[in-house]
Amino acid sequence: MAKNVVVLGMQWGDEGKGKIVDFLTGRVQAVVRYQGGHNAGHTIVIGSKKHILHLIPSGILHDNIVNFIGNGVVVSPTALLKEINDLVEQGVTVAGKLYISDACPLLLPYHVALDKARENKSGKAAIGTTLRGIGPAYEDKIARRAIRVCDLLDLDLFTAKLIELAKYHNFILQNYYGAETLDYRQVRDEVLAAATKLRPMIIDVAWELARYQERGASILFEGAQGTFLDIDYGTYPFVTSSNTVAGAAATGSGVGPLDLGYILGIAKAYATRVGAGVHPTELHDEIGEQIRERGKEFGSTTGRPRRCGWLDLVMLKRSTQLNSVKGLGIMKLDVLDTLKEIQLCTAYSLKGEILNYPPTSVELLQHCEPQYEKMPGWQCSTVGIKEFSHLPQAAQNYLRRIEKIIGVPIVMVSTGPEREDTIVIREFLNSL
Repeated sequence: MAKNVVVLGMQWGDEGKGKIVDFLTGRVQAVVRYQGGHNAGHTIVIGSKKHILHLIPSGILHDNIVNFIGNGVVVSPTALLKEINDLVEQGVTVAGKLYISDACPLLLPYHVALDKARENKSGKAAIGTTLRGIGPAYEDKIARRAIRVCDLLDLDLFTAKLIELAKYHNFILQNYYGAETLDYRQVRDEVLAAATKLRPMIIDVAWELARYQERGASILFEGAQGTFLDIDYGTYPFVTSSNTVAGAAATGSGVGPLDLGYILGIAKAYATRVGAGVHPTELHDEIGEQIRERGKEFGSTTGRPRRCGWLDLVMLKRSTQLNSVKGLGIMKLDVLDTLKEIQLCTAYSLKGEILNYPPTSVELLQHCEPQYEKMPGWQCSTVGIKEFSHLPQAAQNYLRRIEKIIGVPIVMVSTGPEREDTIVIREFLNSL
């Protein structure tokens, strides 16, 4: 069986998955995105260049690596084409390295209009989406009215389906939200203009990945968002519209679950969240602001400031269980370098009861009080350190304490934004 690896977020997204995918890509032959849409923002720093990828897998920055957008992803043809053109302008080769599943649902301008209208109508109760149309696109998929990438190959079929979809969505936009409607002809022309250039990339991704498996090639599955934005297991309703847990790597790519291989969970050395929703360990003080500024915690897709807090091990342990995580990658350790004291949330208190797991109800979760364990900071730079033994003792103790409570080994530690600023436990790499 091929030595595959799933790289996924353990928190609320923005964990630094893109850097780790980029770091590991040299050890695989293919990279697959399996859920989400262009609401994702994977930032990769190589030398003086910073690349922000939304739909395209992070392996695109490597030569001789084939990248696939799996059927679990909702695809905006115009957003994808723009991302391709931006990469080409930066000197990145895309031709022959990127393929799109013909089963991907299309994300259309109707979905964006609905997303914006819904958030506006919700007012203070808004979810805080990226306004990219992701949720409405997944709604169409589940309701079995979605137009898919394969429909772009037949102009008459695409137009017929678009006319019906336009009637449905325009009715809701006009009569429920009081918003402007969209002309299906303008939408059609815009989408088909992009589709003309994307058609050579459209294939049956599940079939192609099966051929890779037969050849013994290694595949890396790249997740978007994070575990607690999962539509089923996240802090509902403040979640994304897809499954972000490891199981989605199978359903969103067409590779069987027994072939997923090693599950690598990625988490920051602290916790962040963007948009609305409960965040038990959020800091509303100078330390939270210091972490935000040092960590440059602003959304790569939206630019919104992220809400920062202490590392929540209650949530993290739950995440390891949901994903069958075999190893942890801890990111941005260097952001904590200046702190005199660091706190770890090891349990919750709810109405006098101590909990070691997060309640399903977000209403209960928001009343949970974090129980902290204090640890001394190291107050010296860890930037660029590449060996675990070279870390300050207090930093080593911090990481070992995380391991002990979570029950999963830390196999990677990021000490800076560059690809090379990474500590790797060699036993992990040997399994790939």
